[in-house]
Amino acid sequence: VGDDCFAEKARAEAGRAERERGAAVAALVVDAGAAALERIDVSLGLAAAERDEMAAARADREAALAEARTATTRLTGLLEKLTDAVHRDEVLRAQSRLRLEQLTEKVLADHGLGVDDLVAEYGPDVPVPPSSAEMAEFEAARERGEDVVAPPAMPFDRPTQERRLKRAEKDLSLLGKVNPLALEEFAALEERYRFLSTQLEDLKNTRRDLLTVVQEVDDKILEVFAAAYADVAREFEIVFATLFPGGDGRLVLTDPDDLLTTGIEVEARPPGKKVKRLSLLSGGERSLTAMALLVAIFRARPSPFYVLDEIEAALDDVNLRRLISLMEELRETSQLIVITHQKPTMEVADALYGVSMRGDGITTVISQRLRPAS
Repeated sequence: VGDDCFAEKARAEAGRAERERGAAVAALVVDAGAAALERIDVSLGLAAAERDEMAAARADREAALAEARTATTRLTGLLEKLTDAVHRDEVLRAQSRLRLEQLTEKVLADHGLGVDDLVAEYGPDVPVPPSSAEMAEFEAARERGEDVVAPPAMPFDRPTQERRLKRAEKDLSLLGKVNPLALEEFAALEERYRFLSTQLEDLKNTRRDLLTVVQEVDDKILEVFAAAYADVAREFEIVFATLFPGGDGRLVLTDPDDLLTTGIEVEARPPGKKVKRLSLLSGGERSLTAMALLVAIFRARPSPFYVLDEIEAALDDVNLRRLISLMEELRETSQLIVITHQKPTMEVADALYGVSMRGDGITTVISQRLRPAS
């Protein structure tokens, strides 16, 4: 038992010593961790400060880079503009040099003057003489007896002379090229003009004569038409009254003021009716009215003979008798050839002529005189 107690105590002492050593080690670890944490905090602070410093430096460099890029873009554009301007100036200088050479050659070819002589006589330092229009106005005023002074030479003014040049070029273009055959062409055209003038005068005289003839014909037409119309209108009223006892018919001019273009309308009012338009009359009345107009013309201007083709086909017996009475009046002065199928018309005829077809298809003319020839 004693040994066990001693052993137990020894184990307790050993455990306690072990725990003390563990606590000492733990304290050392804690102290080392605290020291490490302090050094880590210092390192983190230094790193953060260095990071902020580097970020600021980076921002400054980026701003400087952006500014440098902007300056580069601006300078590049300026360089391109300057390059274009230089190129354009070179082109203009080449064009001006070529234009100067062309003008020099043109002046030498057209006027036989060199550049030095041209500048000496017509350069910008030489006063500009007055224009031809100003001189012409001066000469005209002097011829009228006015006290005038010749227009003086004016100093050279480029815009004014450029406008004068444009007017001169325009006038020169209107003149056209010099034609060496102009005199011959003028003589030919002058002869042609005289010939055409003579022909034109002949045409005017002919036109005047024709207008005189036309006027005479128009006057004669007016005279003949007016007389014929008056006679026909008078006879129409008489004939219409004969064919339509108690009726009223007359002729009316559509344009009495212009007898050359006027038309003629027929107004017919049979007895017992108020209408005057032919379109409102019956077929027999229209036919009888037409026959009245025809007979009126026959009576106003008689003819040696008349040919009438079935003019009474649409008439009844009463109107047919009236028409036959008119035909009997007409045959006292003229010969009537009437084609008819009406028996009353045949009865008043002096001779009848009929056409008949036999069984063999051959036509035969049959004649029969009803009254002896007078």
